[in-house]
Amino acid sequence: MAEKITTNLSRAEIIVGGLVQGVGFRYFVLNTALKLKLKGYVKNLYSGEVLAVVEGEKITIMELFELMKLGPSHAYVKTFSIMWTSFNAEFTTFEIRH
Repeated sequence: MAEKITTNLSRAEIIVGGLVQGVGFRYFVLNTALKLKLKGYVKNLYSGEVLAVVEGEKITIMELFELMKLGPSHAYVKTFSIMWTSFNAEFTTFEIRH
């Protein structure tokens, strides 16, 4: 009899603010999310912030969140938030949206 594998799949909306546009932030998130095998998207907001909508293992999403708080070398992250919602398997990959 096979063991039941329990996963902790979740979904989060992450918003970071500060100097996060025009510094390669979305590409940083894209590359990081792909390495972590997360699915979803990242995009610039008109407010000057960057939004990432991410699905995957909760612990892996937290890893992405911690890295987004640091950002790429030319970014300066001043504000950040994460909102957890229900996983719904909406995405097949991770992408940059415009």
